[in-house]
Amino acid sequence: MTQAAGEFVGALSFQALTGHPVHSDILSVEEENAMGHINLARWADQIIIAPATANMIGKMANGIADDLLSTLYLAAECPVSVAPAMNQAMWAKPVVQQNISNLKQQGVRFIGPAAGDQACGEVGLGRMSEPEDICNRGLAGRDGILNGVKFLISAGPTREALDPVRYITNRSSGKMGYALAEAAQSLGAEVTLVSGPVTMSPPFGVDMIPVESAQQMYDQIMPRADQSDVYIGTAAVADYRPKDLAMHKIKKQGDQMQIALQKNPDIVASVAALQEGRPFVVGFAAETDDLEQYAQNKMQQKNLDMIAANWVGQADSGFDSDRNALQVYWNNGSQMLPTASKRQLAEDLLHLIIVRINEKNTT
Repeated sequence: MTQAAGEFVGALSFQALTGHPVHSDILSVEEENAMGHINLARWADQIIIAPATANMIGKMANGIADDLLSTLYLAAECPVSVAPAMNQAMWAKPVVQQNISNLKQQGVRFIGPAAGDQACGEVGLGRMSEPEDICNRGLAGRDGILNGVKFLISAGPTREALDPVRYITNRSSGKMGYALAEAAQSLGAEVTLVSGPVTMSPPFGVDMIPVESAQQMYDQIMPRADQSDVYIGTAAVADYRPKDLAMHKIKKQGDQMQIALQKNPDIVASVAALQEGRPFVVGFAAETDDLEQYAQNKMQQKNLDMIAANWVGQADSGFDSDRNALQVYWNNGSQMLPTASKRQLAEDLLHLIIVRINEKNTT
């Protein structure tokens, strides 16, 4: 614990809860052993700093070791992760972002931050990630089973413009795609996320490309698909777009109006049809009825390696919800992933993908 941390919660509380000693002073550690701080650094399999203030991030980035924690960081040879926590304006400050960039280049992993209400009364990016998420990320990052694997993921809805102020869209929140991007990155993958309009911030360490229309999403995904190892199409891409885009706002006319639509490019089918550099292709199917039949037909017709299907229109899962359940199909196999948080589902789905890729590579 740093001195500032001790002002919030006493070391004795942590010691009583964990049954382990709590170190806070570099001198007291050295009283036990002349090289006590070095021994602590060598003992750890990994170091997670939570919460990580702007001050601590700045000291780490600039090699300052003026307390036990910053000294441990410099002496450590194990993986290091930080879970930032600070005011949204502090987080956005260029000098803080430069410190973060420097640490990432040195191999430090960032867990969060999250967006939402802050203790100061403001709202924005800077909240410390939930402790459960920090633990899950710490545990998941230990094996690095996706180190070097390139993931291309699409997420969110698309918007098809009718005129300068109106568009056709759908209810996709993008949460599943963002959870997959975050989970893949935490397992060591290089992740590119092509996202339609959503209210979430992209996970740290993920290369995010914002788009609006289905055609824009197609134009961003296709040049990158043959450079990727895995493509996961979670985006709810509009099947059709207006044939004609009105240059001015359409005025109200009569009781009815007709809008001619034309088909959008089928992104997941186009990726699956690549002759060279084809990635492992995972599609998504959101259905209101006959889930198994529609999902398996879609997988076969579009030549997908795997498809994850889920019911929509239910109150506790699907669109807008933080929870979901998936029925996953592949050639000659399937598995049910029961209702859980979308972050947990993302990890479970990634492990299924890893198994299928390994099986495919050995046949």
